[in-house]
Amino acid sequence: MLPAYNAAATLRRTYAEIPLDIVDDVILIDDASRDETVAVAQSLGIHTVRHTRNLGYGGNQKTCYRTALDRGADIVVMLHPDYQYAPRLVTAMASMIVSGEYDAVLASRILGKGALVGGMPLYKYVANRGLTFVQNILMGQKLSEYHSGYRAWSRTVLESIALDRCSDDFVFDNQMLAQTMHAGFRIGEISCPTRYFDDASSINFRRSCIYGLGVLKTALDYRLNRFGLRSDPLYSPSVPAASEPAQVRS
Repeated sequence: MLPAYNAAATLRRTYAEIPLDIVDDVILIDDASRDETVAVAQSLGIHTVRHTRNLGYGGNQKTCYRTALDRGADIVVMLHPDYQYAPRLVTAMASMIVSGEYDAVLASRILGKGALVGGMPLYKYVANRGLTFVQNILMGQKLSEYHSGYRAWSRTVLESIALDRCSDDFVFDNQMLAQTMHAGFRIGEISCPTRYFDDASSINFRRSCIYGLGVLKTALDYRLNRFGLRSDPLYSPSVPAASEPAQVRS
């Protein structure tokens, strides 16, 4: 599953390393890109869905997961098509779920020494470690990082959590993870090398700060909800059906 926005320059390299011998279906959701992402995806034979307007990072993923479930997926691996993560790890991540030991798997850039070696800016590394430290305390976990964009999920998880209650912005990833923890699912991690280069996607400093504040709010709200001090709709079992976004299917 490839949530894409202006990924034409890196999509071919990403797709070339996906282990198609074990992957039954590759889906790309294009969030109204301004480049040739859709044309490249179609030339590769990827099942492509294009939003007619930009729905944001979280909005893109909502369509990703909905489409994957509609197409019968039992395990969904979310991989950014910007070639920042190692596509070959799809096999190992899916296997961790198939084993029955985990319900979700995160590819961590922090386990090992891959982050800084791969070019992660020092300020992002420090922010990642600091936010993760606080989140682990507030959420009662021991993850190495909460901010990887490379994740695998079982169908059971995706059908059990309220994705449409999550943000359409970058904090979506953390809210989805919080829902997974709240529901009691088992989360595993695997070490993942990462690559930072000009064509790799990244958010600017201002949006990074907004994201960081959103992450802290998510962790605090989770803690308050677990203690019964706040009733957060993010964890409500009653979830209204979301309307389908405008899109063009190929």
